[in-house]
Amino acid sequence: MSFQPAIPGLFTPAPAAPAPVEAPLPATEKQIAYAASLAAKAGAKLPEGIAADRAALSRWIDAHKAPKGRFSDYPSSKQVAFAERIARLKRGQVPPECFRDRALMSRWIDSNKPR
Repeated sequence: MSFQPAIPGLFTPAPAAPAPVEAPLPATEKQIAYAASLAAKAGAKLPEGIAADRAALSRWIDAHKAPKGRFSDYPSSKQVAFAERIARLKRGQVPPECFRDRALMSRWIDSNKPR
């Protein structure tokens, strides 16, 4: 036994409406300033009209920014000073492995900072 709908096409999916194409967001002033400083350092020129598309400018920045340095994964001096201050308050020590990893130091600070 099969069910025949009284209205033909009642259970068939409706055709998908085309998605409206949105205009790209313009780049922020900070993005443009940072890209201009990168271009000046590298002696490169920003592509024409790239400031009109935030995503395109972000990709250009990622492609032209300086590579990570040898010590970029180490915690900053401010992080170390803050962690040592917390350790003094808690009468303990910062684990030695925290001094070699920025993320680990950040987690240690978050879990030990005074409330």
